[in-house]
Amino acid sequence: MSLQRAVSRVGGAVLATATQGVASLRPARKPLHPDGEVVNGRIFRRGSAEPTGVAWIDEEGEDDVVVRRSRAIGLPHRLPDIHGLAVRVPIGGGHGDLLFATTGFGRVTRFVLTASRHPRSRPLTTLLPYDTEAGPLLLAAEGSEPGSYDLSWARPSGEWHVFGVLLLSTTRSGDTEISFDPVQHQIPGLRQYPAVRRLREPAYLRARRSRSDTRPTTKENPHVH
Repeated sequence: MSLQRAVSRVGGAVLATATQGVASLRPARKPLHPDGEVVNGRIFRRGSAEPTGVAWIDEEGEDDVVVRRSRAIGLPHRLPDIHGLAVRVPIGGGHGDLLFATTGFGRVTRFVLTASRHPRSRPLTTLLPYDTEAGPLLLAAEGSEPGSYDLSWARPSGEWHVFGVLLLSTTRSGDTEISFDPVQHQIPGLRQYPAVRRLREPAYLRARRSRSDTRPTTKENPHVH
């Protein structure tokens, strides 16, 4: 077994255990990011001056999206928490999910989760890199004005390049129970590395099981063990 695979499996097990621990303390459909605000939004992509090989980043366009803002642990609002921003982008007949969490923008801090009291006081990144035709790439969202986030990309140790802006609507989305999963739903060109997939999949699997375990039993929706 390669060192990368071993580290990924250990990391995945840790994430899954943490998710299971939170789920056992708070049996909810979403053990992580239990409460959040779901709103409609629109992304305006101006394209990237430096090509990334990902059409969604490189090309101009607009996307009607669904966005969920939440606190990862669900601590009282007076306490610092890790803030999350989940974005569902329509792709053809399906969709791709992007998940951002509060980190830093530095060459090291962009890979470190950071708690804060206010969701806009810290930048948010995808934390783990995507696999693209031109090499590893991270995405970031930084609050510029109320209801607005600048979207940018960077190589793991490179500079950040703004390629678009996300504007949030004051209109709430009707799907308050929406669940985002970047492992199962990817934007073309933004692939999950096998190691990252192995790292993330156990935690998302545990979260999916938690949602199933807390789903009411009905004839239309039987409880599955």
